[in-house]
Amino acid sequence: MTGSPPPPTRTQRSRARTLVPLGIAAWLVLEIWLLSLVAAEAGGLAVLALLVGGGVLGAAVIKRAGRRAFRTLTETLQQQEQRKEPGAAPDRASTGNGFLMLGGLLLMLPGLISDAAGLLLLLPPVRTAAARYAEKALERRIPATVRMRRPDGKVVQGEVIRHDTPPGPGAHDEPHPPLTR
Repeated sequence: MTGSPPPPTRTQRSRARTLVPLGIAAWLVLEIWLLSLVAAEAGGLAVLALLVGGGVLGAAVIKRAGRRAFRTLTETLQQQEQRKEPGAAPDRASTGNGFLMLGGLLLMLPGLISDAAGLLLLLPPVRTAAARYAEKALERRIPATVRMRRPDGKVVQGEVIRHDTPPGPGAHDEPHPPLTR
């Protein structure tokens, strides 16, 4: 008599996979509710003007930030061609284009909450604080072995070998692939 296979184990759903869809749904309901309140008080044309104005302003912000990012990229490539300080950081005025573009995108999305968040990201102190927060959050999540660099600024290529997990069957039979340059 053969036994039945063990029941499949149900994987635990991550907290983010549960909360993100609920948060997006709540945000959409809140946006629609606020737009209906504004439409009831100021009229439909005012709401349309707000949405079109936000879209136009967002497009202008994204265009400006894109030009700035392209100019920074061009300057960096020219510096590398001339071999002038290849590891030099861009000047302070050219950084923060990512959050500037995110602010423009939020302005382009229809809704008052996204417009308010987009306008906040247009303010340089808010952009700087958001960039610092994102950098610290990223540093916490990336293991130190991934960020190893040589003193001249070049990335050290290698592979991460974890000793805390047991090797799978046949793990020692196959050689590791060679590192490429």
